[in-house]
Amino acid sequence: MPLRELLDPQGKTVAGNMPHMGIMGVSNVRVGKHIQMELEAEDEDAARALVEEACNKLLANKIMESFSFTVHNA
Repeated sequence: MPLRELLDPQGKTVAGNMPHMGIMGVSNVRVGKHIQMELEAEDEDAARALVEEACNKLLANKIMESFSFTVHNA
């Protein structure tokens, strides 16, 4: 997701157009990206560490984005 401190023009556009489509009462829309991946790890802690490393090194632009993730067992 874009950092809260940064403007989100895509989110602002979505929020501005919702009332035109009959969707009322929505504000502060933020638009980000969703990444899904499958991996093998010894346990949940190892899976979390691997995902954290991938996000920090490759998947998230730490200057402009924050990230969160959820680990699910197969």
